[in-house]
Amino acid sequence: MHTITALVFDDFETLDLFGPIEMFGSLPEHYRIQFTSMAGGIIRSKHGVPMQTVAVSKLAYQTDIVLVPGGLGTRQLVYNHSFLQTLTTLTDEADWVLSVCTGSALLAKSGVLNGKRATSNKMAWQWVTSQSNKVYWVAQARWVVDGKFYTSSGVSAGMDMALGFIADRHNIDTARQIANHTEYRWQENSGMDEFYRP
Repeated sequence: MHTITALVFDDFETLDLFGPIEMFGSLPEHYRIQFTSMAGGIIRSKHGVPMQTVAVSKLAYQTDIVLVPGGLGTRQLVYNHSFLQTLTTLTDEADWVLSVCTGSALLAKSGVLNGKRATSNKMAWQWVTSQSNKVYWVAQARWVVDGKFYTSSGVSAGMDMALGFIADRHNIDTARQIANHTEYRWQENSGMDEFYRP
């Protein structure tokens, strides 16, 4: 059983989080999910969806997989030293780190992506890539894998990445079954990025 710790914050992008959670939640025998924030309590997505979180300091289970969504909230958090420090600690302890959309900006700013390949939302590309010049940013990618880091492009790409992660850890048939069950058209090729504009 692997524990996924979703680190959330106010104004996160709703689908960045719940898209991957839908996919991982399809394998409850393999993944348990805990939702955390810096102080705990109610966190609201960009669309006003409230969710109960536990403070990072009070997590019930050790983190195996970190999931970092993106969203408007990331714009302020890149300047929040304590948040970045907490993110670094979580990623150091985890076996895998997954980010969706501008979540990779937070990883880049914290320094954990130094020397790694990564991608992000094409609509926010200039801002994200300006957070670090020590990351090898891959513009044309639905998601990118480098070691224990999985970073995805914008919003719905998080579901493609989550299924890609499941295919890597389990097998592609399992990932396809989940995509079929959720009636989701999975982009299986991580390098196919129809939203890339050269």
